[in-house]
Amino acid sequence: MRTTRGSGERGRLAETREGGVAWRKWGPYLSERQWGTVREDYSESGDAWGYFTHDQARSRAYRWGEDGLAGISDDKQRLCFALALWNGKDPILKERLFGLTNAEGNHGEDVKEYYYYLDATPTNSYLKYLYKYPHRAYPYADLVETNRRRTRTEPEYELIDTGVYAESRYFDVFVEYAKAAPEDLLIRISAANRGSEAADLHLLPTLWFRNTWTDRAGASKPSLREIPGRIRVVEASHPELGVLRLFVEGEAPLIFTENETNLERLFGAPNVGPFVKDAFHELVVHGRSGAVNPDRTGTKAAALHRVRVEAGATEILRLRLGPVASSGDPFSGFDEVGGRPTTSTKASRRRPWARMPPE
Repeated sequence: MRTTRGSGERGRLAETREGGVAWRKWGPYLSERQWGTVREDYSESGDAWGYFTHDQARSRAYRWGEDGLAGISDDKQRLCFALALWNGKDPILKERLFGLTNAEGNHGEDVKEYYYYLDATPTNSYLKYLYKYPHRAYPYADLVETNRRRTRTEPEYELIDTGVYAESRYFDVFVEYAKAAPEDLLIRISAANRGSEAADLHLLPTLWFRNTWTDRAGASKPSLREIPGRIRVVEASHPELGVLRLFVEGEAPLIFTENETNLERLFGAPNVGPFVKDAFHELVVHGRSGAVNPDRTGTKAAALHRVRVEAGATEILRLRLGPVASSGDPFSGFDEVGGRPTTSTKASRRRPWARMPPE
């Protein structure tokens, strides 16, 4: 990173400290697991685990925070961005980390995923994250049932023990952020197939607003909408953040829904509208095209990239999030800020511990 390292970062720190420049306004402030936490426990009993489960998380709107894979947001978590994935075999869209609750794990609470924070600067001008996503179906039930049977004196049953990473059949999904300006974020997603056969992958870079309008009298509702043109663009309008745009490289269609609870699925009650939080799961996993808004507006949006990644190959997707840009190519000079894409580096192939899936 030529423009986000060394003296450049010292300059940004000085601007933040002495000039009030908002280099830290956007950063990795998004949790990867909001479900099952005291932040989202509104129960009378105080049972956070039972009140808001992982199974509910894809369908139930949060109130006090959000979650996602490799996510970022503004410092008040009003507008959020993260990555969702689907390998064509999982029973659900992978939008957040899965783990065992305190009662399910034989050693208590435990996230059952492989994810790594590889790099970051103090002002969040550069961030790099890695998530290891199997080609096979994620073994949700196996992890819960096997760990539940084990005693406290037995070892935990880990994700790698399930065999889901056998024969290196997984993707290394890298997500990088680089700031061209305090509120101008360049995003590069690189999906590397570590297996010996080609594999299909759905990449859904997702932009959404935390729900601050439902059940809050007088609250303004922000909006997302598609801007027609030669480049895929989602425009985000918020009463406090103003207008920002997410530019998406490629021809992937944009899909939209509302960040509203699916009351019908969870509680058997009527929904407030036809489009709800788990619409992308319904579209991608179950093929329900009517789940998303045909008018291409809402409070949650994604680009639906379907790619086939050859063995040993890497697919790269570029995006840019920031204030409304003037005419021109939003990806011009992208690599001068964000570094040059590579398919194999020493850093990306290190093994943090011996039992990590082989590469």
